[in-house]
Amino acid sequence: MHKFAFLLWFINMHVIIHGNTADNESSDVKGIIGAILDSSSRIGQEHAVAINLALEDFHQKNNLSFALHVRNSQGDPLLAATAARDLIDNQKVQAIIGPQTWAETSLVAEVCTQKSIPFLSLADATPEWAMKKWPFLLQSSPRQIMQMKAIAEIVKSWKLYNVSMIYEDGDSSSTEVLSRLSEALTSVGTELSNVLTVPPLVSSSLSQQLEKLREGQCRVLIVHLSFPLALHLFETAKRMDMMGEGNVWITTGTFTSLVHSLNASTISNMQGVIGVKSYIPKLWHQYGNFYHRFRKKFSSENFEEFNYEPGIFATEAYDAATIVVDSMRKTNKKGGQFLLDKILRSNFTGLSGQIQFNGHERAPKHTFQIINVIGSSYREIGFWSDGLGFSKSLDPNASYSSSVKELGKVVNPTCDIRLRIGVPSMSIFKQYANVIQDHSENVTSFKGFAIDLFYETVKKLPYHLEYDYFAFNGTYDELVKQVYLKNYDAVVGDVTIVSTRYEYASFTQPFTDTGLVMVVPVKSKTGGRTWLFMKPFTKLMWILILVIIFYNGFVVWMIERNHCPELKGPILHQTTTMLWLAFCSLFSLNGDRLHSNLSRVAMVVWFFVALIITQIYTASLASMLIVEQFEPTVDSIQQLKNNNAIVGCDRGSYLQRYLQDALGINAENIKQFDSQESHANALRNKKIAAVFLDVPGAKIFLAKYCKGFVQAGPIYKLGGYGFVLLQKFLLFPVFPRGSPLLPGVNQALLNISESGTLRDLENSMLASEKCKDIIDPGAETTSLSPASFMVLFILTGGTSTTALLIYIFSESYLWPGQRTMWSLMMAVIKHWRSQK
Repeated sequence: MHKFAFLLWFINMHVIIHGNTADNESSDVKGIIGAILDSSSRIGQEHAVAINLALEDFHQKNNLSFALHVRNSQGDPLLAATAARDLIDNQKVQAIIGPQTWAETSLVAEVCTQKSIPFLSLADATPEWAMKKWPFLLQSSPRQIMQMKAIAEIVKSWKLYNVSMIYEDGDSSSTEVLSRLSEALTSVGTELSNVLTVPPLVSSSLSQQLEKLREGQCRVLIVHLSFPLALHLFETAKRMDMMGEGNVWITTGTFTSLVHSLNASTISNMQGVIGVKSYIPKLWHQYGNFYHRFRKKFSSENFEEFNYEPGIFATEAYDAATIVVDSMRKTNKKGGQFLLDKILRSNFTGLSGQIQFNGHERAPKHTFQIINVIGSSYREIGFWSDGLGFSKSLDPNASYSSSVKELGKVVNPTCDIRLRIGVPSMSIFKQYANVIQDHSENVTSFKGFAIDLFYETVKKLPYHLEYDYFAFNGTYDELVKQVYLKNYDAVVGDVTIVSTRYEYASFTQPFTDTGLVMVVPVKSKTGGRTWLFMKPFTKLMWILILVIIFYNGFVVWMIERNHCPELKGPILHQTTTMLWLAFCSLFSLNGDRLHSNLSRVAMVVWFFVALIITQIYTASLASMLIVEQFEPTVDSIQQLKNNNAIVGCDRGSYLQRYLQDALGINAENIKQFDSQESHANALRNKKIAAVFLDVPGAKIFLAKYCKGFVQAGPIYKLGGYGFVLLQKFLLFPVFPRGSPLLPGVNQALLNISESGTLRDLENSMLASEKCKDIIDPGAETTSLSPASFMVLFILTGGTSTTALLIYIFSESYLWPGQRTMWSLMMAVIKHWRSQK
């Protein structure tokens, strides 16, 4: 008797008591509830917080108070049983919730059945025979046996046959799990090759036991262990190099449901592990913002924990407490069979799903979530639903498949399970991402700076990563959304980091310079300087000048030949003399050497026209020599706005939205283009006044078109280019709002940058671009055409023609036999011949 009293005193001194102890003596208390938890474990900590929140919520909604007494069993079955007796005998509890292990549950169930006190077990698995033996035992958490079918379907999808199971010795519930798994594997044409029983206490012999499972290739190891034991298992397996190639690790909900609580150091031992866990319906908003209140309360009570997010165990404890208090509200009987019957008739939707008992246990779960540990955290890759199969989501319109491969999201470095990476095929700057499709051989290849950089990045990662590229023919925003929709795991290409895209995915740090710039044409650049003197006039203008010169020379020769001996003689002499006379008229009138008034009139008019032409030629040539070659045509955004100018940008990018919202350019003044060449042509043809490009794109553009365009105005700071990674779609963020790949990729990018590899890749890309000397076809309009001098040409040509006609008429009058111009010309030729 004295020994029992001492033991009771020891428990009261060493067992932590939580709850509304201040209300225990109040007459307003509707009922008294006991809870037996292991406060040293993460599960017990989540249970404690969730049960308190459930009582607070029930009090707020129904104005009913309940006393709660919590005992810490420390995971010891004996302490759990003793705590149950104390709660029933001394605290007069009407129902008990907990504990979390089967060993504790079996002893507490015995005590509660003897005292006729309903006992809601939170253990993840309770044998069916136990509820028959102890009628006051209820399984308040949904049975997880169905997840064995999900695991079997995963194994079937990969066509793996070397399957082993590792489970904890001494846990009778594991026997049923083993049996169900064996049945599920048999139904898909596979069977267990090995079964490894691990003692409940951490042992140094674990490495020797794992050595037995090394045989065969691409081994599948299914782990059904308690949380601490599973952590020790993975640490040992990593040390034995069993977490790498040739091993596929799959964990059941017992461990998977707590992966969210692990820190990066611990989870680094579990790379590639695939987990199956119960699906939480995300109904927290219906329960007074449970999620945020849980985080706040949990962090204040367990500040040493790495993560404060609630898991499935918290939701199950919340629902168990709600079941008890709601049943107490509906009956005036204090515990016993009446309360048990009310509990068994519970039917409502709780945090963990539908609350309904089938016999003495809750209806089993039929939907499970599949996760994949990678990097510093884990990713949710899809779901498995009994009777439907695998799906990427649980939307009403979701499509289902019998193979987990259809999810396309499993990153397991052991059996060639690979990442799906999207690459933009509409990239304007092919130097960054170029999708080359060979339709004749049905082969697609991927090249470019971003592709090379990602390859170098993957080599720097601390874990093995396989991946495949897939071309995407759509806008960049749509491509980023594909990651959100889980069609791709990542995106590699010239994707700019902007805030609107963070809604759908996470980005690495930028691997290029950041910002947006304006590129404009320089003032017209003349052609080769060797022929610069020809540039003031068009070709047609030069031809017309030569024609007029020869024509005027011929007219003067024709009129003066009978009066000037120098114009007579051999044909060659007369021809050269005529040409000399024609060109001299450009610089001197030579009126004193002309004998005929007709030739003088023709030369006066021509000299006047030639003077105007030479002066205009001189002025035009001088302006071409002194004009500034590299002055931008536009130097500010404000100038564009004032002129209501048209501007260009890349098609399918974020730039159109940014130009409208941030820079205030009218939507109708923005044109989108599909290539660098279309940008350049539009600028040269003056269809647009400027083009806006990201700094990386502007580098490529100006490297290619280095003499025709120039960067103008300020640099508008934006995000630069970065890799896109999957962001977990959860109500609570996992590894700061992004993909678990993010930390490793960012660190690898830093290593590449610091080693100079990034600089070398960029320099190599820019060096491959040969500058194209752009000669603006629009510059041809600066050359003067005959249209500008038509009146002058008509004046000189008409004057010369008139003089020639008068001369011919007079000559014909003197020689009546020569009536035609042709006759006159023939006479002249005969006269030349006679002079020889």
